[in-house]
Amino acid sequence: MRYFLRRTLHAVFLLFGVSLLTFLFSALTPGNYFDEMRLNPQISRETVTALRAQYQLDRPLPIRYAHWLNSVAHGQLGFSFAYNAPVAPLLWVRVRNTLLLTITATLLAWLLALPLGIWSAAKFGRTSDRVLSSATATLLVIPDLVLALGLLILAVRTGWFPTGGLVSVGFDELSPLHKLRDLASHMTLPVIALALASLPTLVRHVRASVAEVLAAPFLRAAHSHGIPNRKLLYNYALRAAANPLISLFGFSVGMLLSGSLLVEVVMSWPGLGPLLLESILARDLYVVIGGVLLSMVFLVSGNLLADALLYWADPRIRTAERAR
Repeated sequence: MRYFLRRTLHAVFLLFGVSLLTFLFSALTPGNYFDEMRLNPQISRETVTALRAQYQLDRPLPIRYAHWLNSVAHGQLGFSFAYNAPVAPLLWVRVRNTLLLTITATLLAWLLALPLGIWSAAKFGRTSDRVLSSATATLLVIPDLVLALGLLILAVRTGWFPTGGLVSVGFDELSPLHKLRDLASHMTLPVIALALASLPTLVRHVRASVAEVLAAPFLRAAHSHGIPNRKLLYNYALRAAANPLISLFGFSVGMLLSGSLLVEVVMSWPGLGPLLLESILARDLYVVIGGVLLSMVFLVSGNLLADALLYWADPRIRTAERAR
């Protein structure tokens, strides 16, 4: 319990530091949202000055940060200049879409990576292992942008999948089954792009971890006792190699929000990516800070999840914690 308390306190201080640095760097960036209004002859200088005062942009930086922390405590995460609304509801709608996409892609990538990595480790050094390693190496060097554009071109050329959006026009009039089918068709290409982007790294980590364990004396002894290969790989080798894979799983959970931003922009998925891009270009300060803070919250949560899974899976960690 003390271990998780220390980790949680460390995460809180980390989030505070990240929010402070993000606020500082964003605030020190030249220009702000209201600068373009000064160039519009139809908007008076007094109006711009009043808007800056309304959003407290004329106050010193520490006071603005304290005001923003107060809005965070009230669940607002600041106020959007462009939408004239609290940031939290704006982000929440987009985060739901991003999580729907990234959780599906992450689960798909892990469901493919585990059997492929274990199979590659079992065939270590053979022709089949070299072919799979070459395929993952080739996929690893393809940029995410190229991969997403290639899938998008495929959709345009074939017409098999929609080329953007979350659902089709008239979605509300469809039956529940057709709604699910329509949503799945819109998700297919972004999910494939995200899964293929992370698959090579996952396969290589699973292969390396399992291959290292397969060379251990206890597994050689188990193999000599006639234990079937499938049981040896999935019941013994995978469990022994679980620690680094659990850490990698926690990291992949932590990167759910930030890992899909480029794919969302390219494939017009209405998630966090397009909103953050619009906010950065418009200098909508608090939306950018809220997006960065949410990404950091997921990264910290992923690390805490990995710590909890490691604590549950490895008795050595529990023993060392009780000995302190």
